[in-house]
Amino acid sequence: MNRWAVQRYTAAEVWLRDRMDRAAARLRSPADRGQTSFEYLGIAVVIAVIIGILATTGIGDAVQKAILDAIGRISGGKGGGGGGGGGK
Repeated sequence: MNRWAVQRYTAAEVWLRDRMDRAAARLRSPADRGQTSFEYLGIAVVIAVIIGILATTGIGDAVQKAILDAIGRISGGKGGGGGGGGGK
């Protein structure tokens, strides 16, 4: 083979190996790397909004009363309001 053909063959082989390595790298590591951090951020924002709504509305007071009543029933003491004490 002459020098020109060897150079062209070598260049084509290097190009093909580079493309194969890139394709293999894409298969090994998904394109959505780091997406879970955004999902956690989204969940944190939703939780913060829910806490904010509960803290600033009357719904928050009702939820708090229900939780305190349930704790009171479980512990055998008086609840945070209506519902009475334990079942003794």
